[in-house]
Amino acid sequence: MNMSEEKPLFSGNIFAFSCFDIGEDINLEKIKQQGSLVRKPISLSKYFKNYHIPLAVELPNAETSTNCVSAKLHNFGVLSLTYKIPLTLQKLETIRVDINSLENQYREQSIIDAGSIFKLIKNDVKQPNFFHLQRSYMLIQVNPIETIDSVSLKDTYGNMIASLLRFETEALSEYQKNEILETAVGYYRGDLIIIDTEAAFVYDDEYEEFLDLFEFANVQQLELQFFDRLLDQQLNTVYERQIKTRSLKSYLPFVTTAKTDPVGDLGRLRVDISVITERLESSIKLAGEPYYAELYSLLVEKLDLTNWKESINRKLEIIRDVRTVYENKIETIREDMLTVLIIILIFIEMIVGILHYLK
Repeated sequence: MNMSEEKPLFSGNIFAFSCFDIGEDINLEKIKQQGSLVRKPISLSKYFKNYHIPLAVELPNAETSTNCVSAKLHNFGVLSLTYKIPLTLQKLETIRVDINSLENQYREQSIIDAGSIFKLIKNDVKQPNFFHLQRSYMLIQVNPIETIDSVSLKDTYGNMIASLLRFETEALSEYQKNEILETAVGYYRGDLIIIDTEAAFVYDDEYEEFLDLFEFANVQQLELQFFDRLLDQQLNTVYERQIKTRSLKSYLPFVTTAKTDPVGDLGRLRVDISVITERLESSIKLAGEPYYAELYSLLVEKLDLTNWKESINRKLEIIRDVRTVYENKIETIREDMLTVLIIILIFIEMIVGILHYLK
């Protein structure tokens, strides 16, 4: 293929996805009724199941925030924002140089925008906190040029794209470059999608259909990281033996356990996390869509979602073991108490019998 000495100019968009964990639960119905935020119509991808439908809203400070095309509230305590930054006839070298400043700019802008929403819904959030954790991801979408197909683009600009996805201004090593480019996929001959840990490159002008996949995968990673951190904090309480001594009555049969029960809280946390992670994992249905299934599998791999799930599952198993040991200890103490009570009753009955006999 003959390439002009003049480096080509590309147009397209940069999408910045940002999400925040702002609490344990968001009451979407209450927010709808109160009207504290202006609702927007939502056309969720057909690949999402009906029970996971977020609430789309307008930014309260829309006039001062630029390029925000989506703000969504998820009932499990997450606020997600999407920004669309147009690219107009730029060299890939220019995009590579600018990507770091753009990432920082929209990360800071997302904090301001999310904060303006949080102020209005704080009372509708269970255990509100702005914010527990934040996650960002960027997608660089480039419109195809007739003279450059996906193979030529990958061969000629592979180094440039690889360093772009790692937010580096210098060329990466051959090993790093190959590791990034080897998972490239495409549906039609001219398409190219390269997914990495912090950003993705899309050489396609029909991209709207899978934007929701990138946004949701970013939300999934946020929640898995949050749960993993939360489990660490709770387990540290057990490891450091910071559990308060239980009252005597909590060991008595048929008596409700104490309200302040860290190990009991771990059990309830285990149930909550299991339910939410299961719903997150099963929210996307890609049966009969091999290309989108492959795309989502790459996102799961690159965002390390499987390892996060395994880490959480291991800690949930530890919680189960801790609860088992703890409950066995309580049952043993209860049995010993019952045995002592029976002995005392027998002794009292014997004393009463002796006194009655002596009369």
